[in-house]
Amino acid sequence: MPVSDVQRQSASEIVLSAPAKVNLGLRVVGRREDGYHLIESLFVPITLCDDVRVECVPAGRTTVELSVQIDPSAPDSLARSVPSGPENLVHQAARVFLEAAEATASVRILLRKRIPSGAGLGGGSSDAASVFRALTQLIPNRVAPEALAQRALALGADIPFFLDPQPALVRGIGEKIEPIQGVPLLSLILGHPGEALATPEVFRVWDALPDALTPSPAGSTLRALLGRLTGASATAVELAEVLGDLLENDLEKAAVRLCPPVRRLQERLSRAGALATGMSGSGATVFGVFADGKAAAQGFEQLAPGAREWWHLAQTVARAGVAG
Repeated sequence: MPVSDVQRQSASEIVLSAPAKVNLGLRVVGRREDGYHLIESLFVPITLCDDVRVECVPAGRTTVELSVQIDPSAPDSLARSVPSGPENLVHQAARVFLEAAEATASVRILLRKRIPSGAGLGGGSSDAASVFRALTQLIPNRVAPEALAQRALALGADIPFFLDPQPALVRGIGEKIEPIQGVPLLSLILGHPGEALATPEVFRVWDALPDALTPSPAGSTLRALLGRLTGASATAVELAEVLGDLLENDLEKAAVRLCPPVRRLQERLSRAGALATGMSGSGATVFGVFADGKAAAQGFEQLAPGAREWWHLAQTVARAGVAG
């Protein structure tokens, strides 16, 4: 299903897409007293997505039933890592919304997974946000957008971005979202080593690095680099120059310590013709940016997967998963 598709099956059921995202650059700029890290990153939705079907009917008490289907194209490790009970963010999102709406209902959710877990692509957060968006349509005018954003943030730092996924500069712990216009559409190859990385563990290792929270050199702020990106022409040479600076991810050193294949996959993407490579979020997914779709397809043919590796062709999109 294309990421822009939203299908209303009936008055009580909606099917929509939950897009993944990549981080075009990620800086860790501070840490709050409660231990949460402050970041600055360009979040961009991509064509890789999960599908979420939500059925909601009034009931005397709230029940939530979740079924998970793993797409055959997804990594083998995904089948072992997606919970179908209350620990799944999708399950929690349904209950959080109904509590905020002061409503009781019987909710049934079918989640078709393609996005790897523990991958830095925001799959679980996007799935949860899709449930919020679906229930907003099925039970309208009960939760104000500001209140929904606050509930989403309390559930997961990336979830507010996915309530309206479009290229955005995301700051704080994920609550400061500034849409960015003019980001060129990029052709990507995603690579995952088959090993999930837990975000808290990556940050724990990052905290122990000697250069943690070292101030950035003058002139290299993410906002300055975004200005260069949005003003860049579509030529491969100019994009390569901008992206080479932009795609710095402060968490990459920590991720590589925990999962050395992260570095090796980037090297393979470069040999396959990527203009630049980066790591998304806290890993373990890496991505290469190619001159165009044809170059990406040619590079993809060179990346024969190993026993556990997963490769996927994707593109960035200007807006994704928004109900109309």
